Amino acid sequence: MDTPVRILVVDDELGIREGCKRALTPHGFEVEVAENGPTGLRKLREGRFDMLLLDAMMPGMSGLEMWQQARQLDPDLICIIITGYATVELAVQAIREGAHDFIAKPFTSELLLQVINRQLERRQLRREAERVQVLQEEARELARAKAELEKLETIEGRFMLNMVHILRAPVAVLQNSIQLIRKGYVPSEDQPALLERAEQRAGELLTTLDDLLILAYLKEGVGLTKAETVSVADVLEGVLATVKGQADQQGVTVTVEATDRPHIAANPDHVKALWTHLLSNAIRYTPEGGRITISLQVDLEQGQVVGAVSDTGIGVAVEDIPRIFEEFYRTEEAKAMQETGTGLGLPIVQQVVEMYGGTIEVESAVGQGSTFRFTLPLAQQGGS
Repeated sequence: MDTPVRILVVDDELGIREGCKRALTPHGFEVEVAENGPTGLRKLREGRFDMLLLDAMMPGMSGLEMWQQARQLDPDLICIIITGYATVELAVQAIREGAHDFIAKPFTSELLLQVINRQLERRQLRREAERVQVLQEEARELARAKAELEKLETIEGRFMLNMVHILRAPVAVLQNSIQLIRKGYVPSEDQPALLERAEQRAGELLTTLDDLLILAYLKEGVGLTKAETVSVADVLEGVLATVKGQADQQGVTVTVEATDRPHIAANPDHVKALWTHLLSNAIRYTPEGGRITISLQVDLEQGQVVGAVSDTGIGVAVEDIPRIFEEFYRTEEAKAMQETGTGLGLPIVQQVVEMYGGTIEVESAVGQGSTFRFTLPLAQQGGS
């Protein structure tokens, strides 16, 4: 053995103590002795032992009483009860309370060694089983991590393919327009229209890059340190002013039903992104003459801000709803109505809401419109 097994013999009989020591020491065991329970407990506190040979019946503190305290000091300690004919019942009770074995007086050296080695082998088997269990759990964790990594690699690959596809179209238009003008293929009277188209495509490209940057920052938690008490209604009013032209051009009526003016703890830019993308999406996919209704209220019982954007737009099919928060995903109906679009607006909305411990849900029907409803925790101070 690399490290000798240390055994503490606690018995009020000197012959038992010394007999155990003489029988065990030649076999490589380190043996210490104690004549009573309190002394034995003191030795257990002062040093580490692998095994306790404990007399069931001693004056003062019984073996059972000592064992109850000893197992608290060292749960891994192996306990073998030394019992006489009159104390078998006490030994059985000790085993019920966690002792590992017993040996009856009088006993031979061979029997003592047999009982000790049996318990040491059991401990070794138990440790091996625990080690195997740990290794199996580590293997399961590695398998889960590997599967998650493969999933992330698949998502990353799809993300890159989608991103290249989205960015390539406006870049190709810009390059083509520049080449046509540079080579003199476009008459001067047609150049303004071509340049306007190129400028529009450049704007789409910048919008996509801005959305990608915002999404990346949100995923990394960038901006959380800039959290402050923000009026959700004030941010909404600011966003409404910027999208009013888009709504007027689309011929869409926007109505606000804000019964409260709640505050949340957040980065104002994140709240602005939340409203901007919800409203822009609603306007883009609501036909002329449609309506958009915005509601904002407080749920004091839940301590939440509840906001919603409802429209009478093209709606989303039931089977598409689980996918609309995927990056770059756009439904066929959305593509048919609006040729361009990044497919990043709703992922940004979801990231903002989840970043601050909120929720978002969707109710929609094709041809009837959609409602996006979100919740965010109220600020501790400065509420509505």
